[in-house]
Amino acid sequence: MRKKFIAGLMLVGAIGTAPAVTSAQFTETQKGTGVGVLLGAGTGAIVGAAVHHPIAGTFIGAGIGGVGGYAVGHELQQQNMNYENRRVLVSQERQIERQRREIEQLKQEQATE
Repeated sequence: MRKKFIAGLMLVGAIGTAPAVTSAQFTETQKGTGVGVLLGAGTGAIVGAAVHHPIAGTFIGAGIGGVGGYAVGHELQQQNMNYENRRVLVSQERQIERQRREIEQLKQEQATE
């Protein structure tokens, strides 16, 4: 009974800290890892309590959740960086095109003088 209580307490703690982790100023990779560790630890505690090893389940779940969370968070961060790079590239292309038009206009003005 005590082990189930500990597992339940760990799960509530993990769920309770998840909003703080996700709202802090972390990168997507760090957020994903943190959330993965918390969810993995909570799930591992529940599974561990079912087999009478809540502490081991918590640590194993935290490790597995951390790895999975890292992978997901890293991928999200890469997608965000790719989006930002594309946005900057389009902006620079527009600026180059505008400058080309200005150069052509100046050339035409000089030719007419």
